[in-house]
Amino acid sequence: MVQTLQAKEITLRDLIVKFGIQLVEDEQFFWEWQDNLPELTPFDSQLLDKVKSGFVNLLNYPPLLEDVVRMAVLDPILFIGDFYLAPFYVKSEESVDIISDDEGVIVKGKIDTLVLKGQLWVMVVESKKAAFSIEEGLAQIIAYMLGNPHPEKPSFGMITTGGSFVFVKLVKGEVPLYALSRVFITRNPGNELYEVLRILKRLSQLVNNSGENGSSE
Repeated sequence: MVQTLQAKEITLRDLIVKFGIQLVEDEQFFWEWQDNLPELTPFDSQLLDKVKSGFVNLLNYPPLLEDVVRMAVLDPILFIGDFYLAPFYVKSEESVDIISDDEGVIVKGKIDTLVLKGQLWVMVVESKKAAFSIEEGLAQIIAYMLGNPHPEKPSFGMITTGGSFVFVKLVKGEVPLYALSRVFITRNPGNELYEVLRILKRLSQLVNNSGENGSSE
């Protein structure tokens, strides 16, 4: 009998049992969020300063819900990073099915935002539970990444609450392996949105070059 799970309700334990995913803590596995990051222009930095100021202002008017975070934080970052320009594309609420190897489990769900050739996902989760919301979104985004239409290539994801950001890498293989970046906090001194955008730009370079080397949508 085929078992169907909803992605928004799935847990890391479900993914371990059903798909055999494993966490990798070796920093060399997920080097892409640290190495060869592109520099930002002064104008990029100026715009990101405004994004941070806007987010801090929104914190004075709770609750900070998913749609507001997308409009005030994520959409501006994607715009500044040129993710709305060719060869990139953005889709919202994209349906995805993930089937386990023995075809005994189907995970159904919708990706909040899909960017670029099915190898880079960006997901917004609500900020109502602050420190826990990224952890709550982790299983969901990994479930989506398991549906990568190019399983021979690594896929990348980002989860954000607006106030925090974390990047994810998944390599499917015989045993799906995943790793996380450090968490970037919008409220921290300085502006950690700079690093968020630099990493997004770096991941987009890697995924786009991968597509040019033989993959298709």
